[in-house]
Amino acid sequence: MIASVLIVDGTAVAYRAFYAVQGLATRDHQPTNALFGFVRMLRQLEARWHPDRVVVTFDGGSPAHRLEQCPAYKAQRAPMPDDLRSQLPLINEYLATAGIPAILLKGQEADDVMATLADRAARTGAVVRLATSDKDLMQLVDDRVRIVPPTKTDEELDAAGVAAKTGVRPAQIVDWLALIGDVADNIPGVDGIGPKTATKLLARFGTLAECLARADEIESASLRGKLQAGRAVAELNVRLMTLDKNVPGVPDWGVLPAPAPDAARLQAFFEKYELHRFAAETAAPPPAPRAPKPPAPPAPDQLSLF
Repeated sequence: MIASVLIVDGTAVAYRAFYAVQGLATRDHQPTNALFGFVRMLRQLEARWHPDRVVVTFDGGSPAHRLEQCPAYKAQRAPMPDDLRSQLPLINEYLATAGIPAILLKGQEADDVMATLADRAARTGAVVRLATSDKDLMQLVDDRVRIVPPTKTDEELDAAGVAAKTGVRPAQIVDWLALIGDVADNIPGVDGIGPKTATKLLARFGTLAECLARADEIESASLRGKLQAGRAVAELNVRLMTLDKNVPGVPDWGVLPAPAPDAARLQAFFEKYELHRFAAETAAPPPAPRAPKPPAPPAPDQLSLF
Protein backbone atom coordinates (compact mmCIF):
# COMPACT_ATOMS: atom_id res chain seq x y z
CA MET A 1 0.00 0.00 0.00
CA ILE A 2 1.21 3.51 -0.84
CA ALA A 3 0.99 5.59 2.34
CA SER A 4 2.18 8.97 1.03
CA VAL A 5 2.96 10.61 -2.28
CA LEU A 6 4.71 13.80 -3.32
CA ILE A 7 3.58 15.42 -6.59
CA VAL A 8 5.87 18.20 -7.79
CA ASP A 9 4.95 21.05 -10.12
CA GLY A 10 8.13 20.61 -12.17
CA THR A 11 7.70 23.57 -14.52
CA ALA A 12 7.12 25.99 -11.64
CA VAL A 13 10.04 24.58 -9.65
CA ALA A 14 12.34 24.85 -12.67
CA TYR A 15 11.39 28.52 -13.14
CA ARG A 16 11.85 29.25 -9.44
CA ALA A 17 15.24 27.55 -9.43
CA PHE A 18 16.34 29.40 -12.56
CA TYR A 19 15.73 32.82 -11.02
CA ALA A 20 16.87 31.90 -7.51
CA VAL A 21 20.33 30.70 -8.53
CA GLN A 22 22.44 32.96 -10.73
CA GLY A 23 25.67 32.60 -12.68
CA LEU A 24 26.14 28.84 -12.50
CA ALA A 25 27.48 27.06 -15.60
CA THR A 26 29.93 24.38 -16.67
CA ARG A 27 33.37 25.20 -18.07
CA ASP A 28 31.96 24.83 -21.58
CA HIS A 29 29.26 27.42 -20.74
CA GLN A 30 26.27 25.11 -20.32
CA PRO A 31 24.01 26.88 -17.80
CA THR A 32 23.27 24.71 -14.76
CA ASN A 33 21.65 27.15 -12.32
CA ALA A 34 18.13 25.80 -12.85
CA LEU A 35 19.39 22.23 -12.65
CA PHE A 36 21.22 22.92 -9.38
CA GLY A 37 18.23 24.66 -7.80
CA PHE A 38 15.81 22.01 -9.02
CA VAL A 39 17.88 19.15 -7.56
CA ARG A 40 18.33 21.00 -4.28
CA MET A 41 14.61 21.71 -3.86
CA LEU A 42 13.56 18.18 -4.80
CA ARG A 43 16.06 16.61 -2.41
CA GLN A 44 14.92 18.89 0.41
CA LEU A 45 11.30 17.92 -0.21
CA GLU A 46 12.11 14.21 -0.22
CA ALA A 47 14.20 14.52 2.95
CA ARG A 48 11.45 16.41 4.77
CA TRP A 49 8.40 14.34 3.79
CA HIS A 50 9.82 10.85 3.09
CA PRO A 51 7.18 9.96 0.46
CA ASP A 52 6.63 6.42 -0.80
CA ARG A 53 6.19 7.77 -4.34
CA VAL A 54 7.44 10.93 -6.06
CA VAL A 55 6.18 12.20 -9.41
CA VAL A 56 7.24 15.38 -11.21
CA THR A 57 4.79 16.93 -13.68
CA PHE A 58 5.53 19.39 -16.46
CA ASP A 59 3.32 21.68 -18.54
CA GLY A 60 2.51 20.33 -21.98
CA GLY A 61 0.58 23.39 -23.17
CA SER A 62 -2.86 24.86 -22.54
CA PRO A 63 -5.81 22.48 -23.01
CA ALA A 64 -7.98 23.09 -26.06
CA HIS A 65 -11.17 23.50 -24.00
CA ARG A 66 -9.70 26.45 -22.09
CA LEU A 67 -8.33 28.14 -25.20
CA GLU A 68 -11.67 27.72 -26.98
CA GLN A 69 -13.48 29.47 -24.15
CA CYS A 70 -10.79 32.09 -23.57
CA PRO A 71 -8.30 32.65 -26.43
CA ALA A 72 -6.35 35.08 -24.21
CA TYR A 73 -5.73 32.39 -21.59
CA LYS A 74 -2.07 32.73 -20.48
CA ALA A 75 -1.37 34.68 -23.69
CA GLN A 76 0.53 37.38 -21.79
CA ARG A 77 3.29 35.05 -20.63
CA ALA A 78 6.73 35.64 -22.03
CA PRO A 79 8.49 32.76 -23.80
CA MET A 80 10.68 30.57 -21.63
CA PRO A 81 14.22 31.99 -21.42
CA ASP A 82 16.65 30.12 -23.67
CA ASP A 83 19.04 29.43 -20.79
CA LEU A 84 16.22 27.74 -18.88
CA ARG A 85 14.96 25.81 -21.90
CA SER A 86 18.46 24.44 -22.49
CA GLN A 87 18.38 22.94 -18.98
CA LEU A 88 15.10 21.06 -19.28
CA PRO A 89 16.82 18.04 -20.89
CA LEU A 90 19.34 18.10 -18.02
CA ILE A 91 16.52 18.13 -15.45
CA ASN A 92 14.85 15.21 -17.22
CA GLU A 93 18.18 13.39 -17.30
CA TYR A 94 18.53 13.91 -13.56
CA LEU A 95 15.03 12.57 -12.88
CA ALA A 96 15.69 9.49 -14.98
CA THR A 97 18.99 8.88 -13.19
CA ALA A 98 17.35 9.39 -9.80
CA GLY A 99 14.58 6.96 -10.72
CA ILE A 100 11.84 9.59 -10.36
CA PRO A 101 8.94 9.42 -12.87
CA ALA A 102 8.27 12.58 -14.88
CA ILE A 103 5.00 13.23 -16.72
CA LEU A 104 4.48 15.67 -19.61
CA LEU A 105 1.36 15.28 -21.73
CA LYS A 106 0.98 17.39 -24.85
CA GLY A 107 -1.88 19.85 -24.56
CA GLN A 108 -2.28 19.31 -20.82
CA GLU A 109 -1.29 21.58 -17.98
CA ALA A 110 0.71 20.32 -15.02
CA ASP A 111 -2.06 21.50 -12.66
CA ASP A 112 -4.61 19.14 -14.22
CA VAL A 113 -2.17 16.24 -14.23
CA MET A 114 -1.46 16.94 -10.56
CA ALA A 115 -5.19 17.05 -9.82
CA THR A 116 -5.71 13.68 -11.52
CA LEU A 117 -2.81 12.06 -9.67
CA ALA A 118 -3.86 13.58 -6.34
CA ASP A 119 -7.46 12.46 -6.65
CA ARG A 120 -6.48 8.89 -7.49
CA ALA A 121 -3.96 8.66 -4.65
CA ALA A 122 -6.35 10.16 -2.09
CA ARG A 123 -9.05 7.65 -3.08
CA THR A 124 -6.68 4.83 -2.13
CA GLY A 125 -6.12 6.36 1.30
CA ALA A 126 -2.69 7.89 0.67
CA VAL A 127 -1.60 11.24 2.10
CA VAL A 128 -0.90 13.55 -0.85
CA ARG A 129 1.46 16.51 -0.81
CA LEU A 130 1.50 18.91 -3.76
CA ALA A 131 4.77 20.84 -4.06
CA THR A 132 3.62 24.05 -5.70
CA SER A 133 3.08 27.76 -5.16
CA ASP A 134 0.04 27.88 -7.47
CA LYS A 135 -3.06 29.02 -5.60
CA ASP A 136 -5.32 27.20 -8.10
CA LEU A 137 -4.31 23.92 -6.47
CA MET A 138 -5.77 25.01 -3.14
CA GLN A 139 -9.10 23.77 -4.48
CA LEU A 140 -7.79 20.19 -4.09
CA VAL A 141 -6.93 20.46 -0.39
CA ASP A 142 -8.92 18.23 1.94
CA ASP A 143 -8.26 15.82 4.81
CA ARG A 144 -5.79 13.84 2.64
CA VAL A 145 -4.39 16.45 0.24
CA ARG A 146 -2.04 19.21 1.40
CA ILE A 147 0.17 21.81 -0.29
CA VAL A 148 3.84 22.22 0.55
CA PRO A 149 5.81 25.20 -0.83
CA PRO A 150 8.84 24.01 -2.84
CA THR A 151 11.23 26.29 -0.98
CA LYS A 152 9.80 26.03 2.55
CA THR A 153 9.81 22.36 3.28
CA ASP A 154 8.76 22.71 6.91
CA GLU A 155 5.38 24.18 6.00
CA GLU A 156 2.23 22.26 5.10
CA LEU A 157 -1.03 23.90 4.02
CA ASP A 158 -4.12 21.95 5.05
CA ALA A 159 -7.78 23.00 4.86
CA ALA A 160 -7.45 25.22 7.93
CA GLY A 161 -4.34 26.80 6.42
CA VAL A 162 -6.17 27.58 3.18
CA ALA A 163 -8.96 29.24 5.13
CA ALA A 164 -6.45 31.25 7.18
CA LYS A 165 -4.58 32.34 4.05
CA THR A 166 -7.54 33.23 1.82
CA GLY A 167 -10.55 33.57 4.10
CA VAL A 168 -12.44 30.81 2.27
CA ARG A 169 -12.58 27.02 2.43
CA PRO A 170 -10.86 24.88 -0.22
CA ALA A 171 -14.28 24.03 -1.69
CA GLN A 172 -14.81 27.78 -2.26
CA ILE A 173 -11.45 28.51 -3.87
CA VAL A 174 -12.71 28.21 -7.47
CA ASP A 175 -15.59 30.61 -6.79
CA TRP A 176 -13.26 32.99 -4.95
CA LEU A 177 -10.78 33.03 -7.84
CA ALA A 178 -13.62 33.37 -10.33
CA LEU A 179 -14.62 36.62 -8.64
CA ILE A 180 -11.13 38.12 -8.25
CA GLY A 181 -9.46 36.67 -11.36
CA ASP A 182 -5.91 35.45 -11.78
CA VAL A 183 -3.34 37.79 -13.30
CA ALA A 184 -0.84 34.95 -13.74
CA ASP A 185 -3.22 33.15 -16.11
CA ASN A 186 -4.49 36.33 -17.79
CA ILE A 187 -7.99 35.78 -16.39
CA PRO A 188 -9.73 39.03 -15.38
CA GLY A 189 -12.07 38.95 -12.41
CA VAL A 190 -15.35 40.74 -11.87
CA ASP A 191 -14.64 44.43 -12.21
CA GLY A 192 -14.48 46.13 -8.83
CA ILE A 193 -14.46 42.97 -6.68
CA GLY A 194 -11.23 42.19 -4.84
CA PRO A 195 -10.22 39.41 -2.46
CA LYS A 196 -11.78 40.91 0.68
CA THR A 197 -15.13 41.58 -0.98
CA ALA A 198 -15.14 38.13 -2.59
CA THR A 199 -14.45 36.56 0.80
CA LYS A 200 -17.34 38.46 2.41
CA LEU A 201 -19.72 37.43 -0.37
CA LEU A 202 -18.82 33.76 -0.08
CA ALA A 203 -18.98 33.89 3.72
CA ARG A 204 -22.56 35.13 3.42
CA PHE A 205 -23.87 33.14 0.46
CA GLY A 206 -21.61 30.09 0.42
CA THR A 207 -21.19 29.73 -3.33
CA LEU A 208 -20.89 31.91 -6.40
CA ALA A 209 -24.14 30.46 -7.76
CA GLU A 210 -25.95 31.60 -4.60
CA CYS A 211 -24.29 35.03 -4.80
CA LEU A 212 -25.65 35.46 -8.30
CA ALA A 213 -29.07 34.00 -7.56
CA ARG A 214 -29.56 36.18 -4.48
CA ALA A 215 -27.81 39.31 -5.68
CA ASP A 216 -30.92 41.36 -4.89
CA GLU A 217 -30.26 40.71 -1.19
CA ILE A 218 -27.00 42.69 -1.34
CA GLU A 219 -27.61 46.02 0.36
CA SER A 220 -24.95 47.97 -1.54
CA ALA A 221 -26.36 49.01 -4.90
CA SER A 222 -22.84 49.50 -6.24
CA LEU A 223 -21.68 45.99 -5.29
CA ARG A 224 -24.96 44.47 -6.48
CA GLY A 225 -24.50 46.12 -9.84
CA LYS A 226 -20.88 44.98 -10.17
CA LEU A 227 -21.82 41.38 -9.42
CA GLN A 228 -24.73 41.35 -11.83
CA ALA A 229 -22.68 43.02 -14.58
CA GLY A 230 -19.89 40.50 -14.08
CA ARG A 231 -22.05 37.36 -14.10
CA ALA A 232 -20.79 36.09 -17.47
CA VAL A 233 -17.15 36.75 -16.51
CA ALA A 234 -17.50 34.91 -13.20
CA GLU A 235 -19.27 31.91 -14.71
CA LEU A 236 -16.65 31.61 -17.44
CA ASN A 237 -13.90 31.82 -14.84
CA VAL A 238 -15.38 28.89 -12.92
CA ARG A 239 -15.09 26.75 -16.04
CA LEU A 240 -11.53 27.93 -16.69
CA MET A 241 -10.30 27.49 -13.13
CA THR A 242 -11.86 24.17 -12.18
CA LEU A 243 -9.08 21.60 -12.43
CA ASP A 244 -9.62 18.40 -14.41
CA LYS A 245 -9.29 15.25 -12.29
CA ASN A 246 -9.67 12.89 -15.24
CA VAL A 247 -6.88 13.80 -17.65
CA PRO A 248 -6.48 11.02 -20.23
CA GLY A 249 -3.06 9.46 -20.48
CA VAL A 250 -2.06 9.96 -16.84
CA PRO A 251 -0.58 6.66 -15.62
CA ASP A 252 -2.05 4.90 -12.61
CA TRP A 253 -0.11 4.82 -9.36
CA GLY A 254 0.27 1.07 -9.70
CA VAL A 255 2.68 1.50 -12.61
CA LEU A 256 4.60 4.44 -11.15
CA PRO A 257 7.68 3.06 -9.38
CA ALA A 258 9.12 4.19 -6.09
CA PRO A 259 12.26 6.35 -6.41
CA ALA A 260 15.20 4.09 -7.25
CA PRO A 261 18.36 6.18 -7.50
CA ASP A 262 21.55 4.61 -8.83
CA ALA A 263 24.31 6.16 -6.71
CA ALA A 264 27.08 5.48 -9.21
CA ARG A 265 25.12 6.93 -12.13
CA LEU A 266 24.05 9.92 -10.04
CA GLN A 267 27.62 10.65 -9.04
CA ALA A 268 28.70 10.46 -12.70
CA PHE A 269 25.79 12.72 -13.67
CA PHE A 270 26.76 15.36 -11.11
CA GLU A 271 30.42 15.23 -12.15
CA LYS A 272 29.40 15.55 -15.81
CA TYR A 273 27.63 18.85 -15.07
CA GLU A 274 30.23 19.94 -12.50
CA LEU A 275 27.85 19.91 -9.55
CA HIS A 276 30.63 18.74 -7.28
CA ARG A 277 28.77 19.32 -4.03
CA PHE A 278 26.04 16.87 -5.03
CA ALA A 279 28.63 14.44 -6.38
CA ALA A 280 30.42 14.42 -3.03
CA GLU A 281 27.17 13.97 -1.12
CA THR A 282 26.20 11.05 -3.36
CA ALA A 283 29.58 9.36 -2.97
CA ALA A 284 29.64 9.70 0.80
CA PRO A 285 28.04 6.83 2.73
CA PRO A 286 24.90 7.82 4.61
CA PRO A 287 25.58 8.72 8.24
CA ALA A 288 25.04 5.89 10.67
CA PRO A 289 21.97 6.35 12.83
CA ARG A 290 22.80 7.71 16.23
CA ALA A 291 22.30 5.36 19.14
CA PRO A 292 19.81 6.75 21.64
CA LYS A 293 21.36 8.20 24.75
CA PRO A 294 20.85 6.07 27.87
CA PRO A 295 18.49 7.68 30.35
CA ALA A 296 20.19 9.73 33.01
CA PRO A 297 20.16 8.14 36.48
CA PRO A 298 17.41 9.58 38.66
CA ALA A 299 18.29 12.15 41.29
CA PRO A 300 18.33 10.79 44.86
CA ASP A 301 14.93 12.23 45.70
CA GLN A 302 13.44 10.61 42.60
CA LEU A 303 14.47 7.03 43.48
CA SER A 304 11.60 4.66 43.88
CA LEU A 305 11.17 1.01 44.62
CA PHE A 306 8.06 0.79 42.52
